[in-house]
Amino acid sequence: MTGYMLTFFTQQDRLHHGTPLADWLVKLAAELDLGGATLVPAGEGMGHDHHLHSTRFFELTDQPVSVVMVVTAPECDRLFERLQAEGVQVFYVKSTVEFGKLGGA
Repeated sequence: MTGYMLTFFTQQDRLHHGTPLADWLVKLAAELDLGGATLVPAGEGMGHDHHLHSTRFFELTDQPVSVVMVVTAPECDRLFERLQAEGVQVFYVKSTVEFGKLGGA
Protein backbone atom coordinates (compact mmCIF):
# COMPACT_ATOMS: atom_id res chain seq x y z
CA MET A 1 0.00 0.00 0.00
CA THR A 2 1.00 3.59 -0.36
CA GLY A 3 0.10 6.45 1.90
CA TYR A 4 1.73 8.90 4.27
CA MET A 5 3.86 8.84 7.37
CA LEU A 6 2.81 11.75 9.54
CA THR A 7 4.96 13.01 12.38
CA PHE A 8 3.56 15.66 14.72
CA PHE A 9 6.01 17.54 16.98
CA THR A 10 4.90 19.12 20.26
CA GLN A 11 5.76 19.38 23.97
CA GLN A 12 4.30 17.46 26.90
CA ASP A 13 2.74 20.64 28.33
CA ARG A 14 0.80 21.62 25.18
CA LEU A 15 -2.87 20.94 25.85
CA HIS A 16 -5.97 20.49 23.71
CA HIS A 17 -9.26 20.53 25.63
CA GLY A 18 -7.33 19.94 28.87
CA THR A 19 -5.48 16.86 27.57
CA PRO A 20 -1.83 16.79 26.50
CA LEU A 21 -1.91 17.33 22.71
CA ALA A 22 0.22 14.25 21.99
CA ASP A 23 -2.12 12.02 24.02
CA TRP A 24 -5.12 13.63 22.32
CA LEU A 25 -3.62 12.87 18.88
CA VAL A 26 -3.17 9.19 19.80
CA LYS A 27 -6.78 9.01 21.05
CA LEU A 28 -7.95 10.77 17.88
CA ALA A 29 -6.20 8.14 15.77
CA ALA A 30 -8.16 5.46 17.63
CA GLU A 31 -11.42 7.41 17.31
CA LEU A 32 -10.91 7.77 13.54
CA ASP A 33 -10.04 4.05 13.31
CA LEU A 34 -6.59 4.73 11.87
CA GLY A 35 -4.02 1.93 11.74
CA GLY A 36 -2.21 3.18 14.81
CA ALA A 37 -0.19 5.97 16.36
CA THR A 38 3.04 5.96 18.33
CA LEU A 39 3.93 8.61 20.92
CA VAL A 40 7.70 9.07 21.10
CA PRO A 41 9.18 11.04 24.03
CA ALA A 42 12.46 12.83 23.41
CA GLY A 43 15.17 14.02 25.75
CA GLU A 44 15.77 17.34 24.04
CA GLY A 45 14.73 19.34 20.99
CA MET A 46 14.84 22.83 19.54
CA GLY A 47 11.61 24.50 18.44
CA HIS A 48 10.97 26.84 15.52
CA ASP A 49 11.65 29.77 17.87
CA HIS A 50 15.13 28.28 18.55
CA HIS A 51 14.13 27.70 22.17
CA LEU A 52 15.68 24.54 23.62
CA HIS A 53 13.09 22.16 25.08
CA SER A 54 14.35 19.38 27.31
CA THR A 55 13.46 16.85 29.95
CA ARG A 56 14.61 17.95 33.36
CA PHE A 57 14.92 15.66 36.35
CA PHE A 58 12.07 17.30 38.29
CA GLU A 59 10.17 18.88 35.41
CA LEU A 60 8.79 16.92 32.45
CA THR A 61 6.30 19.51 31.15
CA ASP A 62 8.72 20.95 28.58
CA GLN A 63 9.62 17.47 27.28
CA PRO A 64 9.55 17.28 23.48
CA VAL A 65 7.30 14.54 22.11
CA SER A 66 6.32 13.38 18.66
CA VAL A 67 3.40 11.32 17.43
CA VAL A 68 3.95 9.13 14.37
CA MET A 69 1.16 7.67 12.21
CA VAL A 70 1.14 5.79 8.91
CA VAL A 71 -2.13 6.36 7.05
CA THR A 72 -3.76 5.95 3.66
CA ALA A 73 -4.66 9.04 1.64
CA PRO A 74 -8.37 8.93 2.66
CA GLU A 75 -7.39 8.48 6.33
CA CYS A 76 -5.02 11.44 6.03
CA ASP A 77 -7.79 13.59 4.58
CA ARG A 78 -10.16 12.64 7.45
CA LEU A 79 -7.48 13.32 10.05
CA PHE A 80 -6.55 16.74 8.68
CA GLU A 81 -10.21 17.74 8.30
CA ARG A 82 -10.71 16.93 11.97
CA LEU A 83 -7.54 18.77 13.05
CA GLN A 84 -8.70 21.81 11.05
CA ALA A 85 -12.19 21.67 12.60
CA GLU A 86 -10.66 21.41 16.10
CA GLY A 87 -8.37 24.40 15.46
CA VAL A 88 -5.27 22.39 16.37
CA GLN A 89 -1.99 24.23 15.84
CA VAL A 90 0.90 21.80 15.54
CA PHE A 91 3.98 21.36 13.36
CA TYR A 92 4.00 18.20 11.25
CA VAL A 93 5.95 16.39 8.55
CA LYS A 94 4.07 14.42 5.87
CA SER A 95 6.09 11.93 3.81
CA THR A 96 4.88 9.61 1.06
CA VAL A 97 5.57 5.99 2.02
CA GLU A 98 4.95 2.41 1.00
CA PHE A 99 3.77 0.22 3.86
CA GLY A 100 2.40 -3.23 4.60
CA LYS A 101 2.66 -6.25 6.87
CA LEU A 102 4.94 -9.26 6.56
CA GLY A 103 4.30 -12.78 7.77
CA GLY A 104 1.36 -14.20 9.65
CA ALA A 105 -2.26 -14.43 8.60
